[in-house]
Amino acid sequence: MQHPTNILWICSDQQRWDTLGCYGNRFVETPNLDRLSGEGVHFENAFCQSPICTPSRASFLTGRYPRTTRCRQNGQEIPEEEILITKILSDSGYNCELAGKFHLSPCNPSVCPEMERRINDGYETFHWSHHSGTGWKTNAYHQWLKSRGKTYSELPHPTSPHVSFGPNAEDHQTTWCAETAIQFMKNQAQTKEPWLFSVNFFDPHHPFDAPESLLERYTPILNEIPLPEYRDGELNDKPPWQQREHKQAYGGYPFDQMTDNDHRLVRASYFAMCDLIDQQVGRMLDTLEETGQRDNTLVVYMSDHGEMLGDHGIYLKGAHFYEPAVHVPLIFSQPAVLIPQQVPDLIELTDLAPTFLDAVGLPHQTGMQGKSIWQRLLDGTPGASSRHRMDIYSEYYNAMPADWSSWHPGDKDSSIGDNATMLRTETHKLIVAHGHNSGEMYDLKNDPGEKQNLWNKTEHLVTQADLLQRLTDRMAWTADPLPERKAIW
Repeated sequence: MQHPTNILWICSDQQRWDTLGCYGNRFVETPNLDRLSGEGVHFENAFCQSPICTPSRASFLTGRYPRTTRCRQNGQEIPEEEILITKILSDSGYNCELAGKFHLSPCNPSVCPEMERRINDGYETFHWSHHSGTGWKTNAYHQWLKSRGKTYSELPHPTSPHVSFGPNAEDHQTTWCAETAIQFMKNQAQTKEPWLFSVNFFDPHHPFDAPESLLERYTPILNEIPLPEYRDGELNDKPPWQQREHKQAYGGYPFDQMTDNDHRLVRASYFAMCDLIDQQVGRMLDTLEETGQRDNTLVVYMSDHGEMLGDHGIYLKGAHFYEPAVHVPLIFSQPAVLIPQQVPDLIELTDLAPTFLDAVGLPHQTGMQGKSIWQRLLDGTPGASSRHRMDIYSEYYNAMPADWSSWHPGDKDSSIGDNATMLRTETHKLIVAHGHNSGEMYDLKNDPGEKQNLWNKTEHLVTQADLLQRLTDRMAWTADPLPERKAIW
């Protein structure tokens, strides 16, 4: 008798949607993910609910919006009473394990010298490694290196201070994450116990430190890599934090102080990190095939949020809702169950948790706010609506860092932090910069690069009013559905 569906849940960190071949990138080498996409369900328009790690992860792990989970910022602790999808599956008999990043609590050595705080998350085994670098005694990746007689090291790049050479591919944290999952899947093949394994790569998150062997492939084509999309003065009518981060990026990537060589090398390193992820995804897929578990395993590939990568003159992340920051890859594959297709519908990452419950035949949780895409999209049900959502909601509430004054002394806006919310439809995007009487609006059909801000254009006031109304509706609907109503009064 076949046991319930297994789930191999692969989540990269800070990977924008257009960094895979199947999403149109002609520079990367991602044959395994391209094949996964071709054999599975490829979502063209999936979006995170916050462009920052902790609030996004809290959201898709619970199926609830960041403000609902009360985990709106990096450095906050997810409340004990929040219920993760992994806890629900564990309570239903699933063996849940994780390798890599988690980040639902502060991950700073000054707060957690051993390991980040956990709630009852359902993971039976927790191979924790927040990132590749040093800082924690319990970094399982470093313990793995030590067991192999090696230590973590990086080397500076000879032509750019913004790129470094990370460990060799076979010693990389990405490889360790995959190796841990592979050993788990081999062991599980001998049992009838259903399982979920979270492969949480830290890459392609900065620092940009791809292995030298993978980065060197880009050397002959470096000058072919396009420079970031940016024109002088385009941030003049944007929220103040965009102009600030253009000149003084908190992570050490000040756009206007970087050369063309710097910009191209950063992109090449980022692409090479995606190439390594693809290689390791291929190894995991091979293991599923070799152990006879492929048909009975739902494989999901995604990222928690995107990366600006210099577009619009900004690196990394922040209160930015441009496509590079909020548009993420999302692929579902289970050959024996899912019909291969490309889905253009708008999808939120909040939709994942209820979808997993449908995939394994478990009831939905009352507190979840996402909408399952299983019946409507994944199994090709005849007559399913072609529009899963009419719009996307995303938010940023002083998400990172908590106190801007420590990064930008004298900044008059530091007392309130950066706060913004976004509504995106199939044709338009609206961002409100709360507390600043400003914002952004883009006509995505005629301006897909989001270069012309229509916020103050009188000829677009009717559209702007409609989008503002829809945004306030979405904000209202993030109200917590819990506790559940018991009676009429």
